[in-house]
This record gives sequence, structure tokens and C-alpha cells, in this order.
Amino acid sequence: MNRTTLSLIAGTTALAAVTAFAAFDSPSASKAAPEAAARLPVERTSLLCPAPSASDIADTSYTSFTPVTKGAASGGKAQLQAADGQSADGSGSQKGKDGKGGKGGGKKAGQPVLTPKAPGTPATGDTSGGEEPALIGTADGGFAPGWTVQQTTEVAAGTGRGLQGVNCTGADTEFWFPGAATAAGRTDYVHLTNPDDSAAVVDIELYGKNGAIKAPLGENLTVDPHASDAILLSTLTDERQQDLTVHVSVRSGRVGAAVQALDDKAGGDWLAAAADPSDSLVLPGIPKDATDVRLIAFTHGDDDADLKVRLASPAGLITPAGSETLHVKSGMTTAVDLGDVTRGEAGSLVLTPADQAVPVVAALQVVRGKGDKKETAFIPATAAVGARATSADNSAKGTTLALTAPGGTATVKVTASAGSEGGSPVTKTYTVRSGTTQNVDAPVPTGLKGTYALTVEPVSGGPVYASRTLAATEDGVPAFTVQTLPDDHGMVAVPQTEEDLAILQK
Repeated sequence: MNRTTLSLIAGTTALAAVTAFAAFDSPSASKAAPEAAARLPVERTSLLCPAPSASDIADTSYTSFTPVTKGAASGGKAQLQAADGQSADGSGSQKGKDGKGGKGGGKKAGQPVLTPKAPGTPATGDTSGGEEPALIGTADGGFAPGWTVQQTTEVAAGTGRGLQGVNCTGADTEFWFPGAATAAGRTDYVHLTNPDDSAAVVDIELYGKNGAIKAPLGENLTVDPHASDAILLSTLTDERQQDLTVHVSVRSGRVGAAVQALDDKAGGDWLAAAADPSDSLVLPGIPKDATDVRLIAFTHGDDDADLKVRLASPAGLITPAGSETLHVKSGMTTAVDLGDVTRGEAGSLVLTPADQAVPVVAALQVVRGKGDKKETAFIPATAAVGARATSADNSAKGTTLALTAPGGTATVKVTASAGSEGGSPVTKTYTVRSGTTQNVDAPVPTGLKGTYALTVEPVSGGPVYASRTLAATEDGVPAFTVQTLPDDHGMVAVPQTEEDLAILQK
């Protein structure tokens, strides 16, 4: 994703909190050495949650959490509003995925799906039934730094049955989704949500194994203000392909985007956007009992990419037999089956250049179980944790936190928040050796009641990548969903001089 717009907006917001910032002299005027940019808590942020499910037997829970941040503003609030002018519970009219109007969960109009609590304590809410709306959320003051909302849906049967989870994300102007499909048995939707007062114009491009796919119906799509649309990929092309890369680019405005990938027999999940194209990628937290792992990669540049494929295991970096390298042709989606690559141990995939550095995007399609008891989830390449990452909607059982240090050994602090219904925070520190992945014994709040949040903060050493897996066995099906944990953008660099502002804008 292109983070430039988001970073600039966040930087501008933080600037507004600096008294008389316009009075600073330029370096040429003062002839003083430029000061280092200060890092301050953000004062306003927004999140977008896609419409969860059209199934009448789906139950969706939302968890809102803001970590305690030193120096954060006091006061403020966080709220979730339904797209298309609905109440946050789904009452009111909305175009469903078949283009028809749908009804919500039956709560009173205007009743929120949840009311966020003060920083440090999660708040939860739930809905049931089909055609629940997309949500548009804003937080300011002390609620803004690191605000996280997790959307988790349980579908009892039918296409996409199992556990579907997604972190609600901010709006942006570009998204890459390797791992989508239009194959028989797959029903994939691109969800687009516009949080702004003016319409957004969006293009959806599809790339298959032989290159770009003609999809004129994906051009110049208009997403109305404060509205959300779900576009069925198979309506954009007649080609049926197992592995697609979807590129969402915004001509005007900005949107939030996510792909809902549903399978008739192997469950389904949300496919979150992959990290920005890079020559080196990390895909953290493959479940140790994965029965099949499929790597999907794409490069949009003029050159082909040759990648070294390695698994960061608990013992160190190893090369999967038979999958030592991957050749990715320019403009073509490439996929390779890695089988049960983790062999019963924690693992993360690490991709690095085998020759020249060529930016790529990538994701993993992961299967647990066998036969008619299979369930599918996705792990996109992700950015490092950075200063802090936040994960909401955790439970004492069924939560797995994976930490990966592909470079140098790292020390990491993990804090379990108070529970949504009671309990006291607990903090533990872990050492992740260079080139390894650890499924850590994540801390649990003392006296936990309800769900809780985890914050991950690197203390020293090399970069850390992380993901959280939620798992629940339902009627013999090993249902699960995986969310990667990049930086939660709770802090922003505030330029101290005009020179620093020019650097931030680049």
C-alpha cells in the first residue's frame, strides 16, 4: 500500500498540536543545525471495516482497543458509523453483494455496534445475520494513538464457512492483493469503502499467470461518499484462474480496500493488502500444523524477479527442498505449492533477491485440516512491527503470537491489556534469535474476563515481524484466521524545521 498520503495527513495533524510551529526560522535564516524530528502521539485517526458477511448464519464480533501511549492527549473519543448512512448495527437500506437491498441485525437505528472504552481496555460488540454494513470509524484525542479494531466472523456452514478475520484499516490510494481467484468454487469480492465527503474513482486491475487480464468493467468505478461497494471479481472477467493478483488504484479520493476470498469446500477468509512492493519480504506466522501452503507472488516492473525462498524456523533459516528459488515473470502472477513446509514447527517465509533486486508483492494461502474438514486463511507480506504493533480480540485459548527476526537477534516486549470484562495487564519480554520464528507463550491478563489485546514493542536488536492466529475447532473443522501486525501508527514524526517538513513530504 502507498502510505505517503496517510503519513502526510498524520504529520499535518500532529503539526496542528505544536504551538506556533509556523514561527520557526528556516535553516538559511537561522543558520542553525536542523533539529531532529520529534515523535509525538497522533491526535486523530480513522479506520474502515468492510461489510462482514451476507450469510444469514454468520455471527460477527468487533473489538476496539487503544493502547496506553505516553504523552497522548487527554479526552477525545472513538466511534464507528455505518457506511451508506446506516446505523452501525446495519439497520437501514444498503446494496447487498447481489445489488439488492438488505436488512441488518434488527437493533434500533443509531444504536452503535460497540462503545469504545478508555485507552488500555478493550470494548466488544457483536451482530448476527446477513447484510451487516461496512463501518467507518474515527478516533481523536487520547483514543487515537494506535487505535485498533478487529472484525471476526464465524460462518457455520456454506461457502466460506469457518472463521473470517480482518483488521480494520485506514484509507489509502493503492493496494495489492496477490492470492485472489476467479476459479470454480471460489467467490471473491473486492470491498471498497469511501470515508470522505466526495466520491472516489477507482480502477481494479487483474493479473493472471499469463499477464494482465482484460477487465474493462473494473475501470472508473465510482464509490459514493461515506459508502461501501463489494465487487464480485468473476463479474469483471470471463477467465477462471486459481491465482490472481488484484491491483486497486484510486484516481481521485481515497478508499479502504480488502478482498473477501470464499471457497465452496475449503472455507475462506479475508485477504488483506500486501506490503508495498519490495525486493525483500517477510510473511510471518505460518501455523505449525498447516497441511498445505501456497506462495503467490507478482512483480509489476520491467524486469523478472528471482527470489531466494527460505523458512525462518525455530532453529534458524532453512531452504525448503525443491523450492529453493522462485522465478517471477514481469506482469504475471506466479504461484508455487510448498506443501506442509513447516513440518510441525513454527515458521515464517522470508523472500530475498537471488540476483538483482526487483520489487515484488506476495501472499500465502494456508490450509489447515484435510478432506472435507479443511479451512483456509491468508498471510500477506507485511511491514516490520516498527515502534509498536497492536492486536485486539485475543482469548486465553486459541491465540498464537508468532515473532520473527530475519536479521539480527531481537528483544521484544509483549503486553497483555486488561480484559474487556475484567483483569489486570501483564507484560513479558522475549528474545528472538537471528533468523528464527517463535510461537511465544503470549501473556494473559491476571483474572481475565472477556477478550484482551496484545501490544508488541521491540526493545533492542534487529527488525521484528509478527502475526496473530485465532483458532477454534468447529464440528471437526480447524477454523482459523491470521492477522499480520505492522506498526500501529500511534506515533508520528513532527518536523522541527521547514527542511524537515520537506523531507516528510517526499
